[in-house]
Amino acid sequence: MPTLSSSEPSTLARTILLVSDEAAHVHLCRSSLEEAGFIVLWTNDSSEALKVCARHDGPIHLLLTDLILPPPEFQLASAANPFPHVNGFELAIRAAETRQDLRVALVCKDPEKELAAHGIAHTKLPVLTKPIDRQNLASFVQDVLRQTPPMLSRSSHAGTNHETAWFG
Repeated sequence: MPTLSSSEPSTLARTILLVSDEAAHVHLCRSSLEEAGFIVLWTNDSSEALKVCARHDGPIHLLLTDLILPPPEFQLASAANPFPHVNGFELAIRAAETRQDLRVALVCKDPEKELAAHGIAHTKLPVLTKPIDRQNLASFVQDVLRQTPPMLSRSSHAGTNHETAWFG
């Protein structure tokens, strides 16, 4: 496979990390995106997604993640645990710290309500609203891939109340 620059995805296959615990959502997104020529890596929780970001040898061009990710068990997110179970926004921040030039898009049913419920006052990240329109998914992803990667880090969001010490 040709090497791709993660800062400027071409028309060649780009890799998307899809994070969702909803089987129907995963099936729709994977089949639609694979038909459009994307490589889709998939996991159902943030802990596994962080492991993929840290260990995947090739580029990951886009993180497409549900904002709300259920925990498999009660867990404290701490500096000692590099792969905690966190919400999709915190996952985006942690993944961007691991992967330079990573684009990010959040997926949720009611963006304003769900972002506010997680203490996220505003975000410049693209949001895909559920239910997902299969016809528009590939063009949404292409649009996100054309954007400049977001500047996400804990220090750049120090004034916001988006980080949660406890999942949930």
